Amino acid sequence: MADLYFEDFKVGDMFKSPGMTITESQIIDFAMRYDPQPFHTNVEEARESIFEGLVASGIQTIAVTFKLFLMTGALTNNLGSPGFDELRWLKPLRPGDTIYAVGEVLDTIPSKKHNDRGTVQLRYSSYNQNGQMVFTVTGRQIIKRRSSNDKQ
Repeated sequence: MADLYFEDFKVGDMFKSPGMTITESQIIDFAMRYDPQPFHTNVEEARESIFEGLVASGIQTIAVTFKLFLMTGALTNNLGSPGFDELRWLKPLRPGDTIYAVGEVLDTIPSKKHNDRGTVQLRYSSYNQNGQMVFTVTGRQIIKRRSSNDKQ
């Protein structure tokens, strides 16, 4: 994909990532470092939880979704993010699930203070191998504008 600049994003544009299969060891390794709750770290205890089995940390789901979205190449001119809203975990991410991310452009807002950038509002969502939405969040990315020296 060619580098995308602020001017290239249009409301309704969709970007879909390749898939990634999540393993039991990835779930446990991540949780042991960042979210060591039994339903993320212990297979036996997880069976007795409300999840009835091991599930990935929601924080891991966020990280994997964003990594997958970066793989689309849509954010090659990303300058950062002022934040995220409306974060929802809809289904647990389980060992063996293959997820992919979709980003939908909701709005584009040129910066009033800086001519070299604008803000793109996106809805990031991840889906499992059955097409079920696992996670969704609305976020904003500050994207570099095309300069007069850059080709269109």
